[in-house]
Amino acid sequence: MPKVCLDGRAIIHVSGKDADTLLQTLITTDIAQLGADEIRPGALLTPQGKILFDFLLSRDGEALRLETTGDQGEALVKRLTMYKLRSAVEISLQSPAPVTVVFGEDAPAGSYRDHRFEKAGVSVFRLYRDLPSAEAGIADFDALRIAAGIAVAGRDYALQDAFPHDVLMDLNGGLSFRKGCYVGQEVVSRMQHRGTARRRLVIIAGEAALPPTGTSISVNGRTIGSLGTARDRNGLAIVRIDKAGEAIAKGDTILAGDVPVSLTLPAWSGLAFPSEADEASA
Repeated sequence: MPKVCLDGRAIIHVSGKDADTLLQTLITTDIAQLGADEIRPGALLTPQGKILFDFLLSRDGEALRLETTGDQGEALVKRLTMYKLRSAVEISLQSPAPVTVVFGEDAPAGSYRDHRFEKAGVSVFRLYRDLPSAEAGIADFDALRIAAGIAVAGRDYALQDAFPHDVLMDLNGGLSFRKGCYVGQEVVSRMQHRGTARRRLVIIAGEAALPPTGTSISVNGRTIGSLGTARDRNGLAIVRIDKAGEAIAKGDTILAGDVPVSLTLPAWSGLAFPSEADEASA
């Protein structure tokens, strides 16, 4: 099975008898739905509903494990500590932390199934230890993420600039609309019930090699989004799907920089560009 060891990761352990209760009232993920051997995405939002910190959530015995990027680790610990007050909770940080990603059908011993990829019909597992002789590199993992439509902070979007809906957290198990209140919940629930999410993650295919991350996605000189992870001709981007749908319906050229591209929404998401949805219901 191909495997890659990730650099620059941090792990936060939240333990104690009030750990589940504390996180349930803070983060987007419904902890009650978290299986013992699975990983789900999650975020701590700003009061305005934007992603302040993002992480992957799993259980480590009686503790909860939050895996995030190394540059978020200390700040996330400080924020969680601020919220814990007198709760019976202990918070610890390991950074850098060993994280290995394995692609394949069989779950390695001690691994956790990544729920994001499972939604996309792909078997991906994470282990919290180094495995010798990694058989793949980060480019291979990026290619898998692009094909599956899986966004990551820092590469595909900036923290404090994206709503959970923008990166499909409402569809991949990372955003709950059924549990009680948490930070930013009112805003994201309003977006859900009013159907006002207009920015969404799309998969990009270029007619030539794509330009660097951060390059504008445009139609007729007007920016509709920006390019995230890019590998050769394939990439991810967060775009205004209403504007993209109009362009697709009219046959207008969509550009990443000066490269003509086509856009598709991840099949597993069940989403359609507004113009396509209108045609289907006509």
